[in-house]
Amino acid sequence: MTIAYLNGEFLPLEEARISPMDRGFLFGDGIYEVIPSYDGKLVGFGPHIDRMHQGMGFIDIKHELTHEKWREICEGLMAKNGSGNLGIYLHVSRGADVKRFHAYPEDVEPTVFGFAFEIAPPPVADRNKATGYKVATTEDLRWQRCHIKSTALLGNVMHFQHGFSSGQNETLLYNARGELTEASACNAYVVKDGVIATPPLDNQILPGITRLMLLDILRKHSDIKVEERVVTMDEVANADEVWISSSSKEVAAVVEVDDRAVGDGKVGPVWEAAQALYSAHKFDY
Repeated sequence: MTIAYLNGEFLPLEEARISPMDRGFLFGDGIYEVIPSYDGKLVGFGPHIDRMHQGMGFIDIKHELTHEKWREICEGLMAKNGSGNLGIYLHVSRGADVKRFHAYPEDVEPTVFGFAFEIAPPPVADRNKATGYKVATTEDLRWQRCHIKSTALLGNVMHFQHGFSSGQNETLLYNARGELTEASACNAYVVKDGVIATPPLDNQILPGITRLMLLDILRKHSDIKVEERVVTMDEVANADEVWISSSSKEVAAVVEVDDRAVGDGKVGPVWEAAQALYSAHKFDY
């Protein structure tokens, strides 16, 4: 039985209820985070909560949730759902109003929800054992505020389905100029001649916490060159390695893009080095 958190109470997930007038339900008017944990240790807790608070600020959700309160909720969910490999989902909507009206209502209490779910063990930094991902590509047709981690994910869901329905693990997205943005649920990277490049943060891209940690770790603990710059889809097609990253996947190597092999079609050595460093330092944040 999964134990969830809803508005100050831990309870069985199947007993959790929200109002049908909740703006998260009606408008996708909310912000969320997913924080991975392994054996009771959270990965990137501080940056995740910082981003959540920033997101609530972007859409003017008023709250009194501190880092300490979020940690209490996360630790409660881990304790009540068993240690192991758990994703901690946290969700704040603007709350329930008495009518459906587009403008932000005043004097409503946010709905605060969380639950835990099982995630895969973290990747092992061994390119002979790592699973290589296969991805599709398509033009990015989502809204122009992708830097906000909104619960309104239909655009992302549709792009993910584009790849999933054809047997792919993810979908890489590009803008009208043929420039890589990200994937439907991940940030994206290319490697050429030992140099890692990833698109710069702007309104087209979610500021991923794994991305933030990975780039920081590589810059602090390695001599691997990292560039944040425009990446074209021609570069994706000619890359030695392509990666995607997310909180649940960590750093994942892509071996096929649109049914064409990336490089030699195998998980590459730069990925192996980067994942090893990420594994060693991911609990530092």
